Amino acid sequence: MAHITLFFRSSCFPQISVNWLSPVKVRQTFIGGSRKMIMYDDVEPTEKIKVYDKGITVNGSAETAHQIRIGYRAGDMWAPHLPAKEALQTEAEHFIECLQHGAAPISSGLTGLHVIKILEATSRSIATRGAPVALKQDFKG
Repeated sequence: MAHITLFFRSSCFPQISVNWLSPVKVRQTFIGGSRKMIMYDDVEPTEKIKVYDKGITVNGSAETAHQIRIGYRAGDMWAPHLPAKEALQTEAEHFIECLQHGAAPISSGLTGLHVIKILEATSRSIATRGAPVALKQDFKG
């Protein structure tokens, strides 16, 4: 079981939770933006993507931080229809298309290298009881 937080120079900070021993299969991705939130559930057979009109508004400035007012917004949920298609089929079709047209794949070898670097850093962090591990700022492409 692992809980991983990644910090980027931007305001993006993904949190990853994995548990291979869990009796319940959970494959969810949450993306929170300034105006909406998206949940992708790979296990859900019909509504894989749900878009929530949910967020906050912050009124105030850094100088008056003690007086900042936060407004919570909870609106509707929308589940766009997606055609039922196996992820592996989509991946294989994309790979064949790249070979036929000489296009660069969405997930390149460089992307795979970045994933390996993150996994190695995670292992080093676990070995030091959760100490942060910095990676070089060469994550491009």
